Amino acid sequence: MPYLERNGDVHILFLGDKDGAENVENRFHPDWIEKIHALLDEVEAIDGPAALVTTATGKFFTNGLDTDWLFANLDNVTWYLDRVHTLYTRLLAFPMATIAAVQGHAFGAGAMLATAHDFRVVRADRGFYCLPEVNLNMPFTVGMSALVTGRLPKQTAVEAMTTGRRYGGVDAVASGIADVAVAEDQVLTSAVERAAALTSTRGKNLAGIKAGIHTDVLAALNIPTGESNFSFGNQ
Repeated sequence: MPYLERNGDVHILFLGDKDGAENVENRFHPDWIEKIHALLDEVEAIDGPAALVTTATGKFFTNGLDTDWLFANLDNVTWYLDRVHTLYTRLLAFPMATIAAVQGHAFGAGAMLATAHDFRVVRADRGFYCLPEVNLNMPFTVGMSALVTGRLPKQTAVEAMTTGRRYGGVDAVASGIADVAVAEDQVLTSAVERAAALTSTRGKNLAGIKAGIHTDVLAALNIPTGESNFSFGNQ
C-alpha cells in the first residue's frame, strides 16, 4: 500500500509498497484510494511550511483504474469512478504545492492523477504518459474530460484523448504535459528541490487560489457520474 516519507518540509507520497516489485502497477483499487486519502490527511494535519511530491518506484507511476476489480463489480462502476474523482479534486485544491515525480509509466487514470498536480517532473529516457481509453473502447467521464482539457493545451488534449498517443518524457514537455524531463536518477531529487522552494506558500490562501483557477474542472469532477449520462463501454 502507499506510504509517506519526508525530506525536510517536503512530504513524499509513494504510490506503491516499500518493498514493491519492479512491475507493480499501483492501480486504483478502492482500498488504495482510501489509503491515499488517509495519507493526505496526515500531511494536511502537520503544521508549518509544507509541499507534496507524489512518486513511485519501478516501472510504473500508476497504470490507472483497477480493471480487475472494476469488471468484477460493474454494478458499482459509478460509485467507483466517483471515488477516483475525489483524488483529482483533492489534489487540484490541495493547500500546498504539489509535484508529480513521474518515474515510470502513467496511463489512463494514472496519467490524470499526475495531471491533477500543480507541476510534473518526468524522466527523459523511458516511461510514457498515455490516455489509452479510445483504444480500449472506454469513455471518459465528464469530470475526467474536463480535467484533461482544462489542464493540458487544447490540441494536446485532443491528440492524447482521441489517438491514445504515448508521450515519452521529452515529448511530454514539448506538448505541455510535463514541466521538465530529467535523467531517471534525478526525477525525485528534482521534484523535491522544486517543492522545497514552494513550502512557504502552504495554507488556505493557496488552496483558495487553486480552487479559483480550477473552478470549472472541480465543478465537473463533482458531478455524480450516475447523473452525467455516463455509459461504461459505450453500451
